[in-house]
Amino acid sequence: MSDTRKKEIILATLELAANKGLGNVSMNMIADKVGIKKPSLYNHFSSKEELVEVMYQFLSKEAKKTANIGAIDYTTFFAGKSALEILRGIVKGYFNMNQQEHMINFYKVIYSERSLNPVAAKIVAEETDRMILATKQLFYAMEVHKLLHFKKSRYECSQFCDDNTWINGL
Repeated sequence: MSDTRKKEIILATLELAANKGLGNVSMNMIADKVGIKKPSLYNHFSSKEELVEVMYQFLSKEAKKTANIGAIDYTTFFAGKSALEILRGIVKGYFNMNQQEHMINFYKVIYSERSLNPVAAKIVAEETDRMILATKQLFYAMEVHKLLHFKKSRYECSQFCDDNTWINGL
């Protein structure tokens, strides 16, 4: 499948799901929106579930690329910065990635469908796990570099991820 066709199908599906709800979007509707026959759509994706999972991977990759987010070399990233500056930088990068129009629409669709759709629930759970793991890695690196010390690092990490009030403090 060409990257252009893949992107076209993904964005058409996202637009339909944002307007109608993921559960109300059929493969027929997606094929019609893209201007192809339903069997041709199945040549690209075996199911709507696969399409949604690939959509998540594709949109995440594109958002990271646009926000210039990649692997972090903590030694370089931490150089000359306070703990607060580091946390602000990480949070800013995460917001820049997730405030892009396609990601906002995707998350609206997925979060609204998570209690009804197993694929949406899986994506929400995976994204939450990724965020917690990344935060644990960040906190561990900050401890190693002697920027912060935690009495109960797992607890503080979970609090940081779960508690939205910290955003106002940054």
